[in-house]
Amino acid sequence: MSFKPWKQPLLAALALMAGTTAATAQNIQTAQRDIEVGRYNAARAALRPGASPETAFELGRLYQMREMADSAAFYFNKAAGASPFGQVAAGRALLAKGQTSAAEAQFDAAVKATKSKDAKVLTMIAQAYGEADTKNMGKAQTYIAAAQAANKKDEPSLMVAQGDVYLHSEKGGGDAMSSFDRAITANPSFAQAYYKKGVLSVRSRNFNAAREALNKAVDLDPSYAPAYRELADMYYLAGQYDLALKSIQQYIGLAEKSPTTDAQYAAFLYKSKKYPEALTEVNKVLQAEPTNLTMNRLRPYLLYETGDFAGAATAMDTYMKVAPADKIISEDYAYQAKILSKTGKGPEAVALINKIIKEDPTKGCDFQNDLASIYANQKNYKGAISVYKYKLNKCSGDLVDQFRLASAFSSDKQYVEADSVYGIINTAKPTYAPAYLYRAQTNMLKDPDAKQGLAKPYYEKYVELSKETGAEADKFKQGLVEAYGYLGVYSFQKGDKPGALGYFQQVLTLDPENKGAKSNIEILTAKPKAATKTRTTTVKKK
Repeated sequence: MSFKPWKQPLLAALALMAGTTAATAQNIQTAQRDIEVGRYNAARAALRPGASPETAFELGRLYQMREMADSAAFYFNKAAGASPFGQVAAGRALLAKGQTSAAEAQFDAAVKATKSKDAKVLTMIAQAYGEADTKNMGKAQTYIAAAQAANKKDEPSLMVAQGDVYLHSEKGGGDAMSSFDRAITANPSFAQAYYKKGVLSVRSRNFNAAREALNKAVDLDPSYAPAYRELADMYYLAGQYDLALKSIQQYIGLAEKSPTTDAQYAAFLYKSKKYPEALTEVNKVLQAEPTNLTMNRLRPYLLYETGDFAGAATAMDTYMKVAPADKIISEDYAYQAKILSKTGKGPEAVALINKIIKEDPTKGCDFQNDLASIYANQKNYKGAISVYKYKLNKCSGDLVDQFRLASAFSSDKQYVEADSVYGIINTAKPTYAPAYLYRAQTNMLKDPDAKQGLAKPYYEKYVELSKETGAEADKFKQGLVEAYGYLGVYSFQKGDKPGALGYFQQVLTLDPENKGAKSNIEILTAKPKAATKTRTTTVKKK
């Protein structure tokens, strides 16, 4: 799941300061830069002095970014007028209110007044469609193409704008990259173009290219905060969690201190499964912004993940009451069902998941893990087994699903079936140590006295993998204590006391306070007691 509780400007800022004083023009440039990097409070402060139609227009954009449609419309209307600029502003006010047809009429009037030859006006309209809540990429692209024709050359900001439109469509990644490259060719020092290349490379999981582009952006502009935020996402997706945390902290250090940045940090902590820390940040944001939708969404999620199921139920009820219907996402229903399951309402939870799947069959595969989790909460392992089988057969399941299926089989005491599935994983990924550990545990349950040694080859393989170059000792420690303990017991039963002693000593090396190992070592090293003579006493008769 990918939470990004921020709204980035879709298109590059435009130099729309004609007719303004030098001071106002400077304020607008400063504000546009602040909006670009998410410093909304600073942007607002820069735009307040000496209010003009141009500053009002940028304030409208700012509030649009923050999803405050009424405020956005108010400021766009303050910038509205009879000029082409004023007509675009009026159109944006209408668009913010969802009045699409009336907005189009204003935009058409602006285009007609400039005879389709003013690239700035055309790009402003493209920006309007790109930054509206309901984005119309087709319209945005039409106006960008017209602006390009009017410019007759590659203008860097316009090239980034074109790339953004492609980037926010289902397809067009290649065209987007081409547009960003053209922007860089036109201006090799344009940090925003490198940042956008990085965003696209992260989306396509080309992490080397992403790192190169994003690092170039911060080399050119060390204060370019969004690049650090994107680096955090990149490292997270690449499984480099320490670097991800470092990057998000760099971003937080550069970004303005506000509920918005706190929300971004909370969302990242949630994605990183740092649930208690994320809950602290969420509560902090909600104290300042009680109606923050994303934080109200995350709160029940985090209460669930931290084990406060009653609190999660209350928070979820609150969220479902305040969230607009079109803002509720599939994960909301999934967590709602899991919370129901944990609060003794298992049948309602299953019914909710099945209802969602029935209403939208395309989400059937998305909810299988949640459905299986609900069955497992009820200890209905056969239900969980059926779900994982369905997912593997119908939803392009992977080895993770095989692992979960094996675990469900084991929980249902179907040890032969569990062992078979772990075998599939061992074959497909022979260096994946946890599968050997779980397979050993399953075989130990099949052979609880260890007389047959069914778990022995899997524990031995686990030990072997722990000694491979690059193996992380901390991740193997607990499993090795278990493995050496089992192998010690098995060796003792087979009469190999020196071997058993060696295994128990290995346990103590890893866990010096292990009572079982200490006891077994005492037994194995105890000296035989010396034989004693029996003394006979003669009882004399009196």
